Amino acid sequence: MRLQFLVEAAFLCVAGGAIGICLGFIAGAALGKALFGTIGLVPLWAVISAFAVPAAIGLVFGLYPAAKASKLDPIEALRYE
Repeated sequence: MRLQFLVEAAFLCVAGGAIGICLGFIAGAALGKALFGTIGLVPLWAVISAFAVPAAIGLVFGLYPAAKASKLDPIEALRYE
């Protein structure tokens, strides 16, 4: 159960990173073309880190809720307090 929460947290963060990369490419190309008349290149290390950092954040900050949720009884977790 804990692995499911960790995979979900990492996937959501990496998906957000991918959306950010796409929007960054689009905005960077538009601004570069409008201001300087050229489109700059993005280094590969920047793209890799844009995926790695959100994945690490998702794993680190998803670990505590995953550990807490894996210890709960499903009936108790769904009960309204």
